[in-house]
Amino acid sequence: MSAPIAMPATAAFDAAKWRADFPILKRMVNGAPLVYLDSAATSQKPEAVICAMDEYYRQHNANVHRGIHVLSEEATSLYEGARKRTARFINAASWREVIFVRNTTEGLNLVAQAWGRANIQPGDVILLTGMEHHSNIVPWQLLAAEKGAQLEFVELTPDGLLDLTTLDALLTERVKVFAFTAMSNVLGTINPTQELVRRAHAVGALAVVDGAQAAPHLPVDVQDWDCDFLAFSGHKMCGPTGSGVLYGKRALLEAMPPFMGGGDMIKTVRRRESKWNDLPHKFEAGTPAIAEGIGLGAAVDYLTAIGMDNIRRHETELVGYGIDRLAEVNDLTLYGPQDPSVRGGVLTFNLKGIHPHDLATLVDQDGIAIRAGHHCAQPLMEQMGVAATARASLYLYNEPHEIDKLVVALHKAQKVFGG
Repeated sequence: MSAPIAMPATAAFDAAKWRADFPILKRMVNGAPLVYLDSAATSQKPEAVICAMDEYYRQHNANVHRGIHVLSEEATSLYEGARKRTARFINAASWREVIFVRNTTEGLNLVAQAWGRANIQPGDVILLTGMEHHSNIVPWQLLAAEKGAQLEFVELTPDGLLDLTTLDALLTERVKVFAFTAMSNVLGTINPTQELVRRAHAVGALAVVDGAQAAPHLPVDVQDWDCDFLAFSGHKMCGPTGSGVLYGKRALLEAMPPFMGGGDMIKTVRRRESKWNDLPHKFEAGTPAIAEGIGLGAAVDYLTAIGMDNIRRHETELVGYGIDRLAEVNDLTLYGPQDPSVRGGVLTFNLKGIHPHDLATLVDQDGIAIRAGHHCAQPLMEQMGVAATARASLYLYNEPHEIDKLVVALHKAQKVFGG
């Protein structure tokens, strides 16, 4: 095995400094320092997020919006403050355009069910891509089956990019929704979101963006993108599980019926009719995940302090280093773009003769956490001609030496399997 490839230092970014903020990264796993390479599934949480949630429960625990006592007012201020900071994080025109949900999946289902049921008609086309997560496939399948609509797909080029040469033929006036990921959770492909939105709008279609992988890793500006909806999860961006966001343009959200009924999403309730609350509460029925929303706000503050441009620059260099190091491993197939400038921090691969599940088990013995399986993207796996893959995913706290450890572990696995 050749010596590790030199990786250029990232200006104004010190991964070791930020790494120290994450308590779990000090753990030993199977007698080795933890190497966490599974952030595309869920990121680790910095001390600031953990403390923000702990502080809420210790000092401010009360229900929001409904009380006039001190604790309720404090909780409401913390919760709604987190919403306003999240709106600034994605450059929403108003905090009222930020709906708190549990995760990306709930956000996309909300759009499909609330907007889709009211607007999709028999014969309409819903356009997706061949790299979508199940969360951006199944809700549209359910809607299409209910409404008699048709699903179409933008296919991929051999190097894992969207085949944009087919868009003119696919984007007809029958298309009412173009739903696509800003960044693939399998291939790492970073899609040209602004261009895709523009081309959707040119035929009168709405643009719905799955931002689960983009929001933690890239600068996101919904006004610049001009997308109609954007969904993302807090737990992938240093925030807690059970937290997420659906952004929608205000006019669309105002026109949509509620997704769920209950408390807090109403102004008045009579026996046979109700009047809905103002945005965003119209779409937030019942007691929300208060601590999780506050934790998401702390995560947004943390990422903002680092700078999303800095995070993206660090990951671009890190994934380039990873591509080069993995190229040293014989019989390894790396999927997705080879150009780090159009690839996020995702390294998805297979080793000949070793099932991904076996591989993940073997490297775990050295304290290395990677993901194995279909990554909730079975149609993409089928197109790639594989049942499963291994995936090492990177974030702001990862360093080159962790990729080096993965490469060593992969060579060890090959020896175990006689390679």
